[in-house]
Amino acid sequence: MTTKTPIATLGIDLGKNSCSLAGMDASGTVVLRRRMTREGLIKFSAALPACVVAMEACCGAHYLGRTFEGQGHTVR
Repeated sequence: MTTKTPIATLGIDLGKNSCSLAGMDASGTVVLRRRMTREGLIKFSAALPACVVAMEACCGAHYLGRTFEGQGHTVR
Protein backbone atom coordinates (compact mmCIF):
# COMPACT_ATOMS: atom_id res chain seq x y z
CA MET A 1 0.00 0.00 0.00
CA THR A 2 1.32 3.46 -0.82
CA THR A 3 -0.32 5.40 2.00
CA LYS A 4 0.11 5.38 5.78
CA THR A 5 -3.28 7.02 6.30
CA PRO A 6 -5.89 4.34 7.08
CA ILE A 7 -8.49 3.85 4.37
CA ALA A 8 -12.04 4.14 5.73
CA THR A 9 -13.83 3.82 2.38
CA LEU A 10 -12.67 2.15 -0.80
CA GLY A 11 -14.57 3.16 -3.94
CA ILE A 12 -14.28 0.79 -6.90
CA ASP A 13 -15.21 1.37 -10.54
CA LEU A 14 -15.46 -2.08 -12.09
CA GLY A 15 -14.34 -2.31 -15.70
CA LYS A 16 -14.11 -5.13 -18.20
CA ASN A 17 -10.34 -5.60 -17.92
CA SER A 18 -9.33 -3.42 -14.97
CA CYS A 19 -10.75 -1.72 -11.88
CA SER A 20 -10.13 1.84 -10.73
CA LEU A 21 -9.82 2.40 -6.98
CA ALA A 22 -10.15 5.50 -4.83
CA GLY A 23 -9.34 5.14 -1.14
CA MET A 24 -10.64 7.79 1.27
CA ASP A 25 -9.83 8.41 4.92
CA ALA A 26 -12.44 9.07 7.62
CA SER A 27 -12.70 12.77 6.65
CA GLY A 28 -13.37 11.94 2.97
CA THR A 29 -9.96 12.99 1.66
CA VAL A 30 -8.68 10.84 -1.20
CA VAL A 31 -5.49 9.15 -0.02
CA LEU A 32 -5.13 6.48 -2.72
CA ARG A 33 -5.81 6.24 -6.45
CA ARG A 34 -4.88 3.11 -8.32
CA ARG A 35 -5.89 0.91 -11.27
CA MET A 36 -5.51 -2.87 -11.19
CA THR A 37 -6.96 -6.14 -12.44
CA ARG A 38 -9.71 -7.95 -10.54
CA GLU A 39 -7.22 -10.55 -9.31
CA GLY A 40 -4.93 -7.77 -8.08
CA LEU A 41 -7.89 -6.06 -6.42
CA ILE A 42 -8.73 -9.19 -4.41
CA LYS A 43 -5.12 -9.52 -3.23
CA PHE A 44 -4.91 -5.79 -2.44
CA SER A 45 -8.15 -5.76 -0.42
CA ALA A 46 -7.03 -8.81 1.58
CA ALA A 47 -4.10 -6.74 2.89
CA LEU A 48 -6.33 -3.81 3.95
CA PRO A 49 -7.83 -3.42 7.42
CA ALA A 50 -11.63 -3.73 7.46
CA CYS A 51 -13.28 -0.80 5.70
CA VAL A 52 -16.39 0.12 3.70
CA VAL A 53 -16.16 -1.01 0.07
CA ALA A 54 -18.47 0.86 -2.32
CA MET A 55 -18.94 -0.32 -5.88
CA GLU A 56 -21.46 -0.21 -8.67
CA ALA A 57 -23.94 -3.00 -9.29
CA CYS A 58 -22.92 -5.02 -12.34
CA CYS A 59 -22.53 -8.65 -13.35
CA GLY A 60 -19.26 -9.21 -11.44
CA ALA A 61 -20.16 -7.17 -8.37
CA HIS A 62 -21.92 -9.98 -6.49
CA TYR A 63 -18.90 -12.27 -6.62
CA LEU A 64 -16.53 -9.49 -5.55
CA GLY A 65 -18.94 -8.37 -2.82
CA ARG A 66 -19.01 -11.86 -1.29
CA THR A 67 -15.21 -12.03 -1.54
CA PHE A 68 -14.78 -8.67 0.22
CA GLU A 69 -17.27 -9.61 2.96
CA GLY A 70 -15.30 -12.80 3.52
CA GLN A 71 -12.23 -10.63 4.07
CA GLY A 72 -14.07 -8.63 6.78
CA HIS A 73 -15.08 -5.56 4.76
CA THR A 74 -18.54 -3.95 4.68
CA VAL A 75 -19.88 -3.88 1.12
CA ARG A 76 -22.27 -1.23 -0.17
